Amino acid sequence: MKRVEMKLIALALAASSVLSGCGIMGSASNEQTSASNEQNASAAENEGSTQAGENEITDLVLTHLASTEISTFNLLNSQSQRDVQYLTNMVDGLVEVDTNGQPVPCIATDWGSEDGGQTWTFHLRDDVTWVDVNGEEKAKCTAQDFLTGMEWILNFHKNDSANVSMPSEMIEGAKEYYEYTKTLSEEEAYALNAGEGSKFREMVKIDTPDDYTLVYHCTAPKPYFYTVAAYICMYPMPQGMVDELGVEGVQGMDNTTMWYNGAYLMTSYVQGNEKTLVPNPAYWDKECTRFNTVTIKMVESSDVAFQLYQAGDLDYVDLTESALTTIARDPNNEYYDYLVPAVPSKYSYQMHFNYNKNNEDGTKDTNWNTAIANEAFRKSWYYGLNLSEYWKRTNAIDPFACENNFYTMPGLVYTSDGTEYTELVREAMGLKESDGVTPARVDTALAEQYKQQAIEELTALGVTFPIEADYYISASSQTALDTANVLSQAFTDGLGDDYVKLNICTYISSVNTEVVTPHLHSFVINGWGADYGDPQNYLGQEVYGNVNAYYSQNYSYINEITETDETNADLIASYQEYSDLVAAADAITTDLDARYQAYAEAEAYLLEHVFTLPCNYSVGWCLSKIDNDTKSRAMFGSQDEKMKDWGTKVDGYTSEEKGVAAQIAAYTEENA
Repeated sequence: MKRVEMKLIALALAASSVLSGCGIMGSASNEQTSASNEQNASAAENEGSTQAGENEITDLVLTHLASTEISTFNLLNSQSQRDVQYLTNMVDGLVEVDTNGQPVPCIATDWGSEDGGQTWTFHLRDDVTWVDVNGEEKAKCTAQDFLTGMEWILNFHKNDSANVSMPSEMIEGAKEYYEYTKTLSEEEAYALNAGEGSKFREMVKIDTPDDYTLVYHCTAPKPYFYTVAAYICMYPMPQGMVDELGVEGVQGMDNTTMWYNGAYLMTSYVQGNEKTLVPNPAYWDKECTRFNTVTIKMVESSDVAFQLYQAGDLDYVDLTESALTTIARDPNNEYYDYLVPAVPSKYSYQMHFNYNKNNEDGTKDTNWNTAIANEAFRKSWYYGLNLSEYWKRTNAIDPFACENNFYTMPGLVYTSDGTEYTELVREAMGLKESDGVTPARVDTALAEQYKQQAIEELTALGVTFPIEADYYISASSQTALDTANVLSQAFTDGLGDDYVKLNICTYISSVNTEVVTPHLHSFVINGWGADYGDPQNYLGQEVYGNVNAYYSQNYSYINEITETDETNADLIASYQEYSDLVAAADAITTDLDARYQAYAEAEAYLLEHVFTLPCNYSVGWCLSKIDNDTKSRAMFGSQDEKMKDWGTKVDGYTSEEKGVAAQIAAYTEENA
C-alpha cells in the first residue's frame, strides 16, 4: 500500500499549531490515504511509560453532571455524547485520534485504498483480546467482530435504527440489508448473524480475506472513509458475547455483563453516583500510560464540582462564568495562577431557524414562518446581532475565542499546502478577520439596510411587527435564564424591540419532546461535531429533501416546506441551489483540494443566504491537574475523552506554564 507523503503531513501539522482547532489533513494523493509503518513506529517511541512520576496523579477523580447519566452500555446503540465518553475507554475500534486530531492506529495497524477511495482495506492487530469485567479473557478480537457489529447496526430490530445513516449511505449493500430486516419479524431478525454463508455476508459488501483483514466496498469513492472508522458505527461487537447474552441481553447489558477490549474496565457502577474504571490487564497497548483508578463522581451542578475541587477531592473542573470572574479579578485568589484554557470542544454552534413553526395550540405561526422565509429578514440578523456579550458567558477573559463565523468547525481538514478549510470559506465570502473588538460579520449599516428592506417586503405580505421569536430554555436553570437575558439584550441592541421581540420560553424536562417535535421553537442554538473528517458531514446536515439531513429533517423542518408560493419560493429555490452545490462537491473524489474548494463555496452560499446563523464555539477555562495539551483533539469521531497517555501534575498546571498569564493579567487590570 502506498503511504501518505510525509511532507504533506508536516504541512498540515504546522498549520494546526496556529489555529484554535487541530484537524486531519486532506491528502493530495489521488490513489489512497494510509497510516504508514513509519508513523506507527514513531507513535510507539513517543508513547508514555506505564510508570507514573513522583509528581504525577495515579488515581484520577473527575465529575460528570447527574443529568448526563449513561443511557446504554452498548456503544453501537448509543447516540449520547456522555455514553461515548465512557464507552470509548472500554471498547476500542479500528482507529483512534491523537493530540493533533490525526487518526492513528488502534486495532487497525494500517489502512488504505488503491482505487481512489472506492475500496478500503484495514489490517488488524492479532493481539487484541475481549475480557469480562473481572479481566478474564473471553475471546480474540477478529475481523468477524467488526462484521457482527455492523450487522447489529444495520439490523432494524436489534438496533432500533441508531447510527445507521452513515454505513447505509457509504457501504455497498448496507441500505438494502437494513431495509430487508424491516420486512422481518422480530424473532426472524434476532436470529440473523454475520457468519459465513449469512444473509448479511451475501448482501453487505465487507470482505474478510482472513481473521485480521477487513475490506469495505463503498457505494462510491469515499476519500475520507478511513476517518469514518473513528465513529461508533464502525466499532466491533464480539459474536461470543451475543451468543452468551442473547440479543435482548446485549440490548440491556451493563458493566458486569459486557465484554471489554479497551483501555479500562468499569468495575463499579452506581446509577446517579460514582463510577470506577481500572486498567484492562489484557490491553494490547502495553506501553501506554493509564491511571490505576479513574473515579467519576456524579454531581448536581458545576458549583458542586467546584466545591469538590476546592476541597481537594477532584482533579479537574470546568469553571462557570461566576467562578472564573471571581478568580480572575483577584490576583490574591489561591487559584489565580492556575487558570488555564480548557480543551475546546469540537462543536460548531449555530442558530437553527424553524421554517415551519407552530403555535402552542397546534396552528401554524404564519407571522414567523413568513418572516423567516424572507432573506432580507435573516440577513438583518446576520449583520445586526453582536454576540460578544453572549460569548462572555462562556469565556469572560477571551470572549472572541468563542467567535464563530462558519458552519464547519475549524481544524477539520486541510488542503495539500496546509491551508485550513474554513479559511477557504472566509475567502469565498470575502469575510474580514476579526479585530477582537467587533465580530467580523457585524455591520450596523447593512443590518439597517436589510431591516428596512424586510419591513417593506414583509408588510406587503401581511406580516405584523414586532415579529415574535420564541426561544426555549430549561425552566429549572438559572444559568440558562441569565444567558438568555444576555441574548435578549443583543436582539434589543442590534435589531430593535420594534422589529423583533425575543420571547424567553421554558420547557420542563425535554426540549425535544416538549418543544422541537411539536415545532414550537423559532430557533434553537445547538452544535454539530463531525462524525468523520470531511466537510460533507457538516454541510450534508442542511441539504433540502434528504431525510438523513439531520437539521433539515429535525430542527429547521425545511423538508416539510414542499409547496412554493410568494412567501417561500425564493427560500426553497435557494435551498435547492445549495443542495446542488453540496452534491457537486461530494462528487469530487480524486482531487481533495478541489473537493474542499467546492465545499467552501457551498458553505459560503449557505452563510450568505443565512439558512443558519453561526453563533459560537465552546472555549472555556478550567482548573486542571491534567495537562490539556496531552488530551486528544477529536475533531471528528467518538473519542472525546480517551484517558490514555495523559500528563498530570499533583499541584496542577499554571497560567504561566500554559502561556496565558499575560492575558489573565490584562483582564484583571481592566476588571479589578
